[in-house]
Amino acid sequence: MTKPKVFVTRIIPDKGLDMVREFCDVDLWTEELPPSREELLRRVQGVDGILSLLTDYIDGEVMDTAGEQLKVISNHAVGFDNIDIHAATARKIPVGNTPDVLTDATADFAFTLMMSAGRRILEADRYVREGKWKTWSPMLLLGTEMRGSTLGLVGFGRIGKAMARRAVGFDMRVIYYDPGESKPDPDIKASRVDFESILEESDFISLHTPLTPDTRHLIDSEALSKMKPTAVLVNTSRGPVVDLDALYDALKEKRIFAAGLDVTEPEPLPTDHPLLTLDNVVVMPHIASASKVARDKMSWMAAKNLISGLKGDHLPNCVNPQVYK
Repeated sequence: MTKPKVFVTRIIPDKGLDMVREFCDVDLWTEELPPSREELLRRVQGVDGILSLLTDYIDGEVMDTAGEQLKVISNHAVGFDNIDIHAATARKIPVGNTPDVLTDATADFAFTLMMSAGRRILEADRYVREGKWKTWSPMLLLGTEMRGSTLGLVGFGRIGKAMARRAVGFDMRVIYYDPGESKPDPDIKASRVDFESILEESDFISLHTPLTPDTRHLIDSEALSKMKPTAVLVNTSRGPVVDLDALYDALKEKRIFAAGLDVTEPEPLPTDHPLLTLDNVVVMPHIASASKVARDKMSWMAAKNLISGLKGDHLPNCVNPQVYK
């Protein structure tokens, strides 16, 4: 029997890739950088399925170029703002994602960024490596303490709730803002507040919201002006949620204490970006979910979605289930 033809836009962990290779005729993009738009359009012609990454923009043009036989798009990510869901739904193409598997890894990393930025870990490391450490000093590299502080969470989904659970161990007060929440979770010690309260009351603000037209540049100059001068901002959601120009000004002028970013706009952040001249910001290369356990599970789920769609079965994790109605 002829195997279905699929295009996989990057090398993923073997746990999922081996499954795809066993079931499918695989065209695998093996370069470090994602395929160009032209290459993407060329490679998808005639495929039955696409396994994409968040760096690949899959819109109606890509779907139509693939052809009417395209049965499924499986995104190797929790988020799916790189895919035109409306276009996929209009063409009756189910789109899969990989929820839950990244929750703990991302929450762990967000806490790591909070502590690294708040306690000036990377700045202190550079201080030692540059030969500036001469003696112990009571005023050297003073940072922000976690215990007794207020953690403000913007977005209270799986990762936001995981952050709240971790904060309990640090004796932090937790508040959150999530306009999409339908019912509070009584098992989690956190108080729902409005966005203004998050900005004004939080010592640490951690962003866990999806990227939508409403959340693009949610943290802008106006929002930053309402934050405490001692506040630490952390973003592990999507880069465009934060206006980096406004953030640079706030950090440079010491209007907030520090920031920790795992995501930026653009990605990667150019090496000559002014943010990288500041000591009070930690910038990571989008690795919040980069634990082996999380990425193995992610690839397995992406493979399961892809193969289910090729078989004509319902995807285990489908972001547009209306295609089945």
